[in-house]
Amino acid sequence: MSEPIDFTPRERRLIARLRTPLAVQRYLNRLPYNQEPHGRATQRTFRGVVRHGCAHCLEAVLFAAVVLEQHGYPPLVLSFESIDELDHVVFLYRQRGRWGSIARSRDPGLHGRKPVFATPRALALSYVDPYVDFTGRVTGYAVVDLRTLGDYDWRTADGNVWKVERMLLDYPHRTIQSSDKRVDALRKRYRAFRRKFPGRKPVDYYKGRERWAELPSEFS
Repeated sequence: MSEPIDFTPRERRLIARLRTPLAVQRYLNRLPYNQEPHGRATQRTFRGVVRHGCAHCLEAVLFAAVVLEQHGYPPLVLSFESIDELDHVVFLYRQRGRWGSIARSRDPGLHGRKPVFATPRALALSYVDPYVDFTGRVTGYAVVDLRTLGDYDWRTADGNVWKVERMLLDYPHRTIQSSDKRVDALRKRYRAFRRKFPGRKPVDYYKGRERWAELPSEFS
């Protein structure tokens, strides 16, 4: 940041209260997921999330990045590519030498992770199994520093910041390989669960579930 950000008093109070990644994840968990009603796509900044009181995955990342940047964390994004082009992003942070993440999603398995991973790649691999649903499968990941956007105002702009999304889509991703046999088995299990429990999504049967961060109440 080249100049101090002109936060509103409400924004400053919120930032002062949310001092840790866990506090930010809990705050985002309480917000409704931004369903972008009436087909009106949005890409709001931290300021937009505070104003509208909801967030989708990338909006949640921008919110986390702005808040935790004020507490000394670099604004890092972990971006995922999928075969069905339903990509996902999480906020990436390091705490006591280990990596964790903050996220919001329609899927429980794509939320945050506790800071227990040795590398960003190890953290990225923890999303491979939960990414498998009717169509999804992770094909790559990238770690992106939002400061590469320079003077572009992704922090507090009042409008939509589509440049952030375009930058992440165009950014070179490293390949993640997974077994066809394993993915087929996971997809079969996912379909069986959804048939048995319409309207619900699986949570407890994933390996490594203990490394997930707290989930929003709708997934309890």
